[in-house]
Amino acid sequence: MRTDPSPRLVLLGVLLLAVNLRPAAVSVGPVLAEVRADLGLTTATAGLLTSLPVLAFAGFGAVAPWAARRLGLHRVVLLALILVGTGLLVRGLVGQQVPFLLVSLLTLGGMAMANVLMPSLVRRHFPDRVGAVTSLYTTVLAIGLTSAFVLTVPVADAFGTWRAGLAGWALLALVAVPAWVLLQGVPRASAPAADAPRTIGFADVARTRLGWAMVLFFGLQSMLAYAVFGWFATLWRDAGFSASTAGLLVGALAATSIPMSLWLPRLVARSAHQGWIVTAVVLCYPVGFLGLALEPASLAVLWALLVGVGSSVFPIVLVLIGLRARTPEGTAALSGFTQSLGYLLSALGPFGIGLLYGASDGWVVPLAAMTAVTVPLLAVGWYVVGQGPVEDQVARLDRAARTAPLG
Repeated sequence: MRTDPSPRLVLLGVLLLAVNLRPAAVSVGPVLAEVRADLGLTTATAGLLTSLPVLAFAGFGAVAPWAARRLGLHRVVLLALILVGTGLLVRGLVGQQVPFLLVSLLTLGGMAMANVLMPSLVRRHFPDRVGAVTSLYTTVLAIGLTSAFVLTVPVADAFGTWRAGLAGWALLALVAVPAWVLLQGVPRASAPAADAPRTIGFADVARTRLGWAMVLFFGLQSMLAYAVFGWFATLWRDAGFSASTAGLLVGALAATSIPMSLWLPRLVARSAHQGWIVTAVVLCYPVGFLGLALEPASLAVLWALLVGVGSSVFPIVLVLIGLRARTPEGTAALSGFTQSLGYLLSALGPFGIGLLYGASDGWVVPLAAMTAVTVPLLAVGWYVVGQGPVEDQVARLDRAARTAPLG
């Protein structure tokens, strides 16, 4: 009879998976100018390229819970890792615009599926330590994110081509695969008892206010984050910094989320004042954006750190997904709904910023638009922290439907 594996092996697998959840998406930013020159990308096409992560997460993320139910949670994660590693390698070899965009989309699709299933993995294997394990994996995710910003340009310079800087991240997926091969023996979740609450799915979450509020919360924060990660290296290069220094500044921005990711999910999980935590984090965004509009060069490090703190709303959203569901299945459904539609909304961020940047020939207008987004982000964050589990909302809707008068 198969049994669940050692918690240490599962935790190792989760952490190795987490470090692969961002490099393919953000490593393009530091070498975007070189990619554009080599492949002949227009400003609009470059905006599409920086929007591909959120588009892939929207499309592939929506099918991740369904695939996990059909094939098994751990098998889908392994397949996603293989897709990421293969795609990263192939992307470094293609030389035409369309193949580059298509391979990028498939690579990011693997990342998207793993990304959506991560909260469900934590809920299944560590139900009593959601905050602590979320802190660990979001910290490792932030390390992978920061490494992609800091190391992509040096690796590209060492090999004399941006292709090596992008393809080298396939090694991370290769390292993670053996742990997930070992985890393929984990049995699927047993069928629920006859008197147990029914398993909820994507469509059930779509009926709830919590589901749509989570979509807005996740989507708005991702809109800002991917605009920052996709375009701020260009912002600092426009301010007079070299490609490597601009990459280091974005790396410093991303590195800020490492200690924040280690601390914030634990704090949110045990705090009775989650709304004030959200407020303190989100308000760092407009301060940083204003500073960048007024003085992007001399105080670049300060603004990078403030924007980095603002981007740390991401681990808050992830831990709230785990805290707003009671079961692995409910967590997967809420995560899939939240991230797929949230990423679709967030695609407006990097693409829109690219259009505003091209139209205004500067950064004041794009930064003003990003500042405006923080207002609804803060409002919907306060709404989410006041809600109960998604299973309870679905149960109330089911009872209301059964007792509603006919006709």
